[in-house]
Amino acid sequence: MTVCEGVGTYAAAMIFHTVGNNGVQYILSVFIADTTKLENRALMQALMNSTGLITGWVAGPLAQRYLNGLGWRWAFGMFSVLVPLVTLPLFGLLVWKYRKAKSMGLVRERKSGRSAAQSVLYYSREFDAVGLCLVSVGVTLFLLPFNLHTLAGNGWASPMVVGMFVVGIGLLIAFAFWEQNRATIPLLPYSLLMDRTVFGACLLCTCLFGSYAVWNSYFGSYLQVVQGLSVEEASYVAQAYTVVSVVFAVLAGYIIHRTGRFKTVSLVIGIPLSMLGQGLMVLFLAPGNTGYIIVCFLFISISQGVLVVTDEIAILAAGSHEHVAAMLALVSIFGNIGGAIGLTIAASIWSDVLPSRLRQYLPTEEMPDLHKIFGDLAKQLSYPIGSPTRIAIQHAYEDAMSRLLIVSTCIWVLGAVGVLMWRNINVKEIQQSKGHVW
Repeated sequence: MTVCEGVGTYAAAMIFHTVGNNGVQYILSVFIADTTKLENRALMQALMNSTGLITGWVAGPLAQRYLNGLGWRWAFGMFSVLVPLVTLPLFGLLVWKYRKAKSMGLVRERKSGRSAAQSVLYYSREFDAVGLCLVSVGVTLFLLPFNLHTLAGNGWASPMVVGMFVVGIGLLIAFAFWEQNRATIPLLPYSLLMDRTVFGACLLCTCLFGSYAVWNSYFGSYLQVVQGLSVEEASYVAQAYTVVSVVFAVLAGYIIHRTGRFKTVSLVIGIPLSMLGQGLMVLFLAPGNTGYIIVCFLFISISQGVLVVTDEIAILAAGSHEHVAAMLALVSIFGNIGGAIGLTIAASIWSDVLPSRLRQYLPTEEMPDLHKIFGDLAKQLSYPIGSPTRIAIQHAYEDAMSRLLIVSTCIWVLGAVGVLMWRNINVKEIQQSKGHVW
């Protein structure tokens, strides 16, 4: 990302970043799940993310100073150094414990006798590489047309758009056939998915990430263009999400620790507050309502903090300890798919609504710059607040954001169904084994 000169390089870099970042988070989740009792797991998971209470307030000033000084490339460069440094302690701890387990005779030496080629084939079967490729490429090609159809010459009639859509559906059908009839070890553990609590947790996670991606994708630019906030001020508002969600995640974890119940918290606090916050925000999108927007944003933050914790505990409480890693991976898959769907919905709505509203609201003399105004945030911010062009852009933003918020609120109907599917489990009554190499 530091050295990229185009979107292609940036996209490739983002793939590496996503794999690494998700991998570290997954390792941490498994580590906590394997070293804590179920009744304490939500609290420990929330405490792991409590560093957001500090980083949330640092991000805005740092971003502003990099933009005003060294530039955005140095921001990526700094983190390319910091991330390996801060993960080294965890890596060292895992290596140390592995060696300790080995010396205690808990880790047996295994010699496969396979060649390199045989090992590649073996692990490809173990991790269902064929199924993984089919579903990844299939979902990508299925979702891309919703983002690109407005850029293609003939819209949905474009051969490229139709081709991607058809091939994507074909690959997803092929994935279903492969998983059902050919996969030695299926990518998705269907035996676990048949449990209604597990499936409900996966459904909630899909809605959680999907809804957030729909309304939040353009929220930062909305704060700058419509509410007139600077990058630093907009970052403070956005980071308030992290801070508030962390605080209430810890509180939810403590409630679960004391009561053993997680379903009631989700139904009473999580789902209603998210729908309330997103629904009310539709009413306060006009310029000058920054305070009301922040209040709505805080409602959403509280909800997300609670639901992230309860969703993970729901899926872990539904299975045995030996399935912890598989269940965490399962809910992560559904969360990532939900996020991808949400981003696609957001891009599709934005690219449909904003240009048409700009065409409707912009002064006649600005019409030749319509496409540049639509695609360039700097161009949008270049018009002074109160000028006819800036007012027109703000009205277009309001229309697009209201559509995004309505869709994201409706997604929570499915999220509520997911929570209602959970069994009302008391985690204090469940005894699961935990890791014992200390």
